[in-house]
Amino acid sequence: MPVLVLLQIILLLWPIEVSAQRFCLSACGNVSISYPFGIGKGCYFDESFEVICNYSSGDYPKAYLPSINNLELLDSIYYEGTIRVNVPIISLKQTSNDGGINLSGSPFTFSPISNRFTAIGCDDYETIDINRMVNSTVFGGCLSISTCNPASNGGCYDFLCALSPNITQVFSASSFYFYSKNISQKCQSVSVVEENWVGSKYLKNPLVLKQQARDIPALLDWGEDIGHCAEDLSLYSTTICGDGEYGCSITFGSGYICRCRTTYRPDGFCAGCSGGLGLLFLLVGIWWLYKFVKRRREIKLKQKFFKRNGGLLLQQELSSNESNIEKTKLFTSKDLEKATDNYNANRILGQGGQGTVYKGMLTDGRIVAVKKSKLVDETNVEQFINEVVILSQINHRNIVKLLGCCLETEVPLLVYEFIPNGTLYQYIHNQIEGFPITWELLLRIAVEVSGALFYLHSAASIPIYHRDIKSANILLDDKYRAKVSDFGTSRSVMVDQTHLTTKVQGTFGYVDPEYFQSSQFTEKSDVYSFGVVLVEILTGQKPIRA
Repeated sequence: MPVLVLLQIILLLWPIEVSAQRFCLSACGNVSISYPFGIGKGCYFDESFEVICNYSSGDYPKAYLPSINNLELLDSIYYEGTIRVNVPIISLKQTSNDGGINLSGSPFTFSPISNRFTAIGCDDYETIDINRMVNSTVFGGCLSISTCNPASNGGCYDFLCALSPNITQVFSASSFYFYSKNISQKCQSVSVVEENWVGSKYLKNPLVLKQQARDIPALLDWGEDIGHCAEDLSLYSTTICGDGEYGCSITFGSGYICRCRTTYRPDGFCAGCSGGLGLLFLLVGIWWLYKFVKRRREIKLKQKFFKRNGGLLLQQELSSNESNIEKTKLFTSKDLEKATDNYNANRILGQGGQGTVYKGMLTDGRIVAVKKSKLVDETNVEQFINEVVILSQINHRNIVKLLGCCLETEVPLLVYEFIPNGTLYQYIHNQIEGFPITWELLLRIAVEVSGALFYLHSAASIPIYHRDIKSANILLDDKYRAKVSDFGTSRSVMVDQTHLTTKVQGTFGYVDPEYFQSSQFTEKSDVYSFGVVLVEILTGQKPIRA
C-alpha cells in the first residue's frame, strides 16, 4: 500500500517543469546564473529573466539580457535583488540616436541608492547650476572633478550627482536635454554609473571615463511588477518569491516594483517554488521508495533463508523447552559480519567436513567462534538443526557451549564460546611448538573426555550419541581443559533405545567396524572412537597412515 501511494505522488509531481532546472547552465563565462535568471527555455522565470550566453564575443563567453537592450550581465547579487550590467555612455553630440536605456515593461529599475549620474567632459564649472540643483527632480547633490587644465583645454569638468528616484526606467540624452540645456550643450556625454565603481576606479583615475570605450557598470534592481501593493501580497500564486511575501520599494507609473522579503533563495529550488520543491520531493520520494523496496527485498530474502535453513524446524524442536529458547540467541547477519570482519580469511580457525570456523568478537566484547556451515540442501537441513537442538540441551564444563545461531543468511551460522588453545590433534602430532604437552596433562584430558561422553550417554536429559569422537574434535581452553565439539552428526535417542540405524557417518579410522558394517550405532561406537583417541595419545601415531 505505501508503494502505491508513493507512486501516485511521484506521478503527480512528474509534470512539474523541474527537469530543466536540473540541466540548466549555472554559469556563462565568469558570471554565475541562478533562478529566476536562466539560459535556455524553461530555465528562467519569464522572458524578462532570459540570459543569452554569447561564445563568440571574445576570449571567454559573455552573458546578455535580450529583454533590456541586450545589456551585458556582469554579476548577480541574488539575495539583494540586484544585478550588475554594462550600460552605454550616452553621447550628447549625436542627433539621430541618443543611445539611451529604456527599461519600461521590465522588472528592472535603476538603483537610486547604488548608482550615480555622471556628466562627462563639460566645458566649465557652471555647467550645473548649484542653486537650481537643490530643487531639481533629476539629480541631487553633485561633485565636480577637474580632469585637465581648463585654461588651455575644453571639456575639463566631470560631474557626479546623486541619482533621483524619479529616474527609474528611462535614461536618455533627450530626457536630459529637457531637464538641463546646459548639460546637453556644454557636456560631451552622460551616463549612469555604479557608486562602488566610482570609488574603486574613477576617483583613482578620473580619465577612465574618457578612456572607457563605450560601457561602464551600473546596478539594476529587479522584482515583480504586480501593479499595486496590497497588505496581503501572498495572495499572488505565481511569484518569484519563495512564499509569495513581497516588500514594495519603488513607485513608477501606476504600479510598484516589489521584491521578496526574506524567502528568496539563489539556488532556484525555493524561488518559483513549485519546480524546486517538486524536484526535491521527487528525489526524496525516489530515494525513499528505493530504500523501502530494498528493505522489503532483504526481509523477504532473510525469511526465505530462515525457512530454507530449518528455522521453522528449529522453532518446533525448541518449543518444548522454554529455558533452551532463552539460552539460544538468534543473531542477525549484520552482527556476525561485524564480528568476523566480513568473514575475513585471516579469522579462520579451522575447516572441516561440516563447514568453516571463524574467530570473532561481539559488540559486548566477548570472543566467539562462528561456524559457517556449508550450503544446506534439503537433505542436510535436519542435520544442521540437529546440532543446534542437541547443543542447546547440553550444560557441561567439558563440552563446547553454544551461544546462538543465525539462520537468515544463505548459509546457516552457529556461534560458540571461543576455545583458544587449538585441538588435541595438534598437540599429539607436534603441530603446535613452544608447549611440551606432558603425560599428566594428557591423562587429565582423557579423563575429561570420558566424563563428557558419560554425560552425553547417561546424565543428559536425553541420551546423545556424538558419532564423530576424534582428537581433532577435542578442543583445549585457556587452562588446557578438554572441550568436546562438532555435534553435526550427533543424534539423540530415547532413554530405552539401544541403537540407531543410520547412514554411516564419521571419520575413517575412528569409526566402529561393527557400525561400519551394520549401520547400527550404539553408545559403544562412541566408546570405540574414544579408544582410538587413547591409542593415538599413547603412541603419538595417526589412526590412518598415508
